[in-house]
Amino acid sequence: MTVDSSSMGEMLATAVPMVRTLNLEFVEVTPERAVLRLPDQPAYHNHLGGPHAGAMFTLAESASGAIVLTAFGEQLSRAVPLAVRAEIDYKKVAMGPVTATATLGRPAGEVVAELDEGRRPEFPVSIAITREDGAVSGEMTVIWTLRPNS
Repeated sequence: MTVDSSSMGEMLATAVPMVRTLNLEFVEVTPERAVLRLPDQPAYHNHLGGPHAGAMFTLAESASGAIVLTAFGEQLSRAVPLAVRAEIDYKKVAMGPVTATATLGRPAGEVVAELDEGRRPEFPVSIAITREDGAVSGEMTVIWTLRPNS
């Protein structure tokens, strides 16, 4: 199965209800980079009036999922992508809309080669969460795996 990056937003909004709930916007999705935006929505504010930490986590994790599905879409018939663990650092207070930019931490070809060898590859996706002024509000790393189908 091949994943068309132009329809990634619709696909994830259908498959992952939280994407739809938070009204995440898919700005750019390629096998090299995924950029998602969380609009400023009072229903998802924290006690300071900015985006709640949980909403920012979901934004960043969703960006990582978008790049994984786009980069490894051709492997979906033989393996399922799964997030293994995640770590997030909140750097600066965010106010207003925030954007998450995800990048693969290993070349996709290396990951697929491990899958071809019958292994269950793990690979990091790094995500920067930025405010409208460009300041980095948070950084997240999600470790993903491609679990071979039985």
